Amino acid sequence: MGLLKKTQTTLEMIKWEHSIFALPFALTATLLAAHGLPSLRTLLWILVAMVAARSAAMAFNRWADADLDAANPRTSNRAIPAGLLTRPFVLGFTTLMAALFVLAGAELNRLTLLCSPVVLLVLLGYSYMKRVTRWSHLVLGLALGLAPSGAWVAVRGSLDPRILVLTGAVTLWVGGFDVLYACQDFEHDRSAGLHSLPQSIGIPAAFWVARIMHLVMLGLLCRFAGLFHFGIAGWLGIAAAALLLAYEHSIVSPSDLRRLNAAFFTMNGVIAMVFLCFVATDLWLRR
Repeated sequence: MGLLKKTQTTLEMIKWEHSIFALPFALTATLLAAHGLPSLRTLLWILVAMVAARSAAMAFNRWADADLDAANPRTSNRAIPAGLLTRPFVLGFTTLMAALFVLAGAELNRLTLLCSPVVLLVLLGYSYMKRVTRWSHLVLGLALGLAPSGAWVAVRGSLDPRILVLTGAVTLWVGGFDVLYACQDFEHDRSAGLHSLPQSIGIPAAFWVARIMHLVMLGLLCRFAGLFHFGIAGWLGIAAAALLLAYEHSIVSPSDLRRLNAAFFTMNGVIAMVFLCFVATDLWLRR
């Protein structure tokens, strides 16, 4: 394959467009930390860090799970099992993106540089969690939940405990929808000896765990709004997120997973963007 074709295949493999899950929450923290827009340089390096971190995590996941993906009918057409990319190429891409992430940390400030290896440990370590614990969903949630805290540190050079509330909310938000997403691999996970909540407690009970995670997430968003003194627009953003989450849960059920991709990919991207837009509007109105 030519380099251009390999690049296109790599972007498809890591689903780079799904960066929209965590990016709006990182930008929310960026706006709050800067009391508006940060410098263009800071904003650009935050974007570089976000894209590089997610690309490294996704590529490494595909590398680590290549054999598992090949044995799963749902994932057997992914780039490595299908022979479109080799494992050494994907590992090299992972290394390149990880190095770019560390470079972005160095360009932002000293604390982001010092934290970058720890963040990478969480991002890459997630790929092995389902081999050892049913709570791997929360590790994935934390991987995305670190985004707002990292963005805050990138702007301020220090960590404010208040932003950890948003990290907790994003962790439970992602963890909850990953529980739902794992339901479609129930049989494969059981036969392969992998751990997940659906595999451990059954699909109906897993749905209830996901609902509880999302309810607690909304509670944390309300706490977050209080800590940062949201106005009416910010509170409307939380209300909109709650309605969208309710809709997401309404279109899937333990006995009907056909619309799971719509709930997982489309609705979660919309939720993240809606929350960012309302918070940005709230900040603009208060200024």
